[in-house]
Amino acid sequence: METTTSTPLLPDHRCGWLRRRLRLKNPLSSELSGAVGDLGTFIPIVLTLTLVSNLDLSATLIFTGFYNMATGLLFDIPMPVQPMKSIAAVAVSESPHLTPSQIAAAGASTAATLLLLGATGAMSFLYNLIPLPVVRGVQLSQGLQFAFTAIKYVRFDYDASTLKPSSSPRSWLGLDGLILALAALLFIILSTGSGNDRDFAAESSSNETQSRRRRLRLLSSIPSALIVFLVGLVLCFIRDPSIFNDLKFGPSKFKILKITWDDWKIGFVRAAIPQIPLSVLNSVIAVCKLSNDLFDKELSATTVSVSVGLMNLIGCWFGAMPVCHGAGGLAGQYRFGARSGLSVMFLGVGKLIVGLVFGNSFVRILSQFPIGILGVLLLFAGIELAMASKDMNTKEDSFIMLVCAAVSMTGSSAALGFGCGVVLYLLLKLRTLDSSSVALFSRSNDVSPVDSETASHVA
Repeated sequence: METTTSTPLLPDHRCGWLRRRLRLKNPLSSELSGAVGDLGTFIPIVLTLTLVSNLDLSATLIFTGFYNMATGLLFDIPMPVQPMKSIAAVAVSESPHLTPSQIAAAGASTAATLLLLGATGAMSFLYNLIPLPVVRGVQLSQGLQFAFTAIKYVRFDYDASTLKPSSSPRSWLGLDGLILALAALLFIILSTGSGNDRDFAAESSSNETQSRRRRLRLLSSIPSALIVFLVGLVLCFIRDPSIFNDLKFGPSKFKILKITWDDWKIGFVRAAIPQIPLSVLNSVIAVCKLSNDLFDKELSATTVSVSVGLMNLIGCWFGAMPVCHGAGGLAGQYRFGARSGLSVMFLGVGKLIVGLVFGNSFVRILSQFPIGILGVLLLFAGIELAMASKDMNTKEDSFIMLVCAAVSMTGSSAALGFGCGVVLYLLLKLRTLDSSSVALFSRSNDVSPVDSETASHVA
């Protein structure tokens, strides 16, 4: 009797690859908590661009939701999808404000540049060429700038017209007061500690007591960032109950933007030019380095660069916000428990649901979200990113890193700090190289006359 064997729809090796990508590396509560770890930057920028520059919120949520799911599956780490901050800052802070078409042109121009650098292999060349102390300097400056901005979010009211905290001190009481922000801060510190308790609690040590391990395990299992975020959502409706009447169900209508030649010129000159070096450094090179630090997994700079390029060359035409992968977002998600790509896939599903169910009317909820709470989340993300620089063990490496960070923060330009860091690195290497060259030259002149005569006969 002839036997037939069925062929599986997917080969075993493909099923195994997919199963590995869909596997939790931390408890579900921790992965969900880590998923919202980068919303401290995402929500304020999206809200401001929506209110000031008429950003299509529905398209942004739907497309970034798809991006989150795709990158989580591709990279198998909580790869963040964050706004292009330089483009956002130019769009709302300079006069006249950029239009949606000009924002899209800036995002598409930046994306095309990164796609070209990735496809030609130039990004991998830069990644291998740039000294680690310079990258650490960029990370340190970005992390500290996030932390400084976060503290201003907590202390001062938020000015949506400038994308920055205002000079008006935040009141102590109220549903977005200092007491609420400080309570969220204390809750996160008590539950997560300095950030390593989650991994520390899983390890056993003869020097620890059983009760201490049990307490750390219990505290580390609390999804602190998720709880704080959900409390903020509830407070949105308490602060303004009229939100219920303004919500409209169903996605907003998709439309393809018409981008004129003037839009391309304005978007590229005013927004893309300052964004491109920031994307190269922070969205690709720093992300790849940080991934190796946090997850012991070195990503391909080519793949990350192409990922940023493809995302924006698709979404920007529909009015979605220009986005990239950011080291700060990766640090924030790691800080609150995200360890696998499933974490950001959960976030992507959430964005998709919100974008499809509420559309552009969801801006009414975001406009009432307590900014102080977002500042607390951003603070921990910034500190986690800055702590990546702790591996600079020599004085020379620390010197380069600190000079690079200082110039970046003083000049408000990562590109300027990067350039100064590279020049300083080369000068220090030239100084040691010069000494070696002199020694080699001296040894070559010390050849004896006999050796010279012998060499001439041989010649």
